[in-house]
Amino acid sequence: MRQMQQTTVPELTLGNGLRIPQLGFGVWQVSQEEVVAAVSTALEAGYRSIDTAAAYGNEEGVGEALRRSGLERGELFVTTKLANPDQGYDATLRAFEASLGRLNLDTVDLYLVHWPMPRRNLYVPTWKALERLYAEGRVRAIGVSNFQRPHLERVMEEGGITPMVNQIELHPLLTQADMRSFDAKHGIVTEAWSPLGQGKLLGHPTVVAVAEAHGRTPAQVLLRWHIQLGNVVIPKSVTPERIRSNFQVFDFELSRAEMDRISGLNTDSRFGPDPDDFDGA
Repeated sequence: MRQMQQTTVPELTLGNGLRIPQLGFGVWQVSQEEVVAAVSTALEAGYRSIDTAAAYGNEEGVGEALRRSGLERGELFVTTKLANPDQGYDATLRAFEASLGRLNLDTVDLYLVHWPMPRRNLYVPTWKALERLYAEGRVRAIGVSNFQRPHLERVMEEGGITPMVNQIELHPLLTQADMRSFDAKHGIVTEAWSPLGQGKLLGHPTVVAVAEAHGRTPAQVLLRWHIQLGNVVIPKSVTPERIRSNFQVFDFELSRAEMDRISGLNTDSRFGPDPDDFDGA
């Protein structure tokens, strides 16, 4: 096993007092064959937060990489998500046990409802199942992913616990200012998926210009923008050099003007599905 980096990542405090690293490693669209090597490289680079999901089909590989790392369980922050077909109270409880088995863990640090799927109208009983898992100590924190304000309001009204995290598509073309404001008002930490706009922002002239001014990569500038906004951010890569480079964002700072220039790129443009309409697998 290679030497593990000890770089300190800033942490944010969730509503229950649990601390979550502000920079994590995502494994969306990383195959079961690639994920062991990718997560192993990330852990060696210093990442301690790993974000997966049942729908990604790679929980087993993530669990294997965690086991091989030799890191103590308490050093790791592991997130997984409920697959959409498993929504519903009883189905959620069964699906959670299956995820634990694939990850080869006794608990996860954060469990998320992956999508609200409003037409199926199961996200409230699904959320109540997460509340039960939390009450039983099976998960250290619970939250949601891709929830819009009406979905969150309903969960908070009909459930007993306010979601601790809302993981949403968020990048300079979709800054989600209103959603971030709502989350902050209710003590919900906003976590950004697709933080680099699925790579489509890496060549944007504004981002490139800021990167050149700092002698950094465009990806590093975009991740730094997220960090300074107060988001949790989970970049994904399977390239070792990029995995390591994406972690090097804590030794420089963007100016207020640079932050505003990047935020000014917002066009409310999504690369992923619209949560109000998405009912897919």
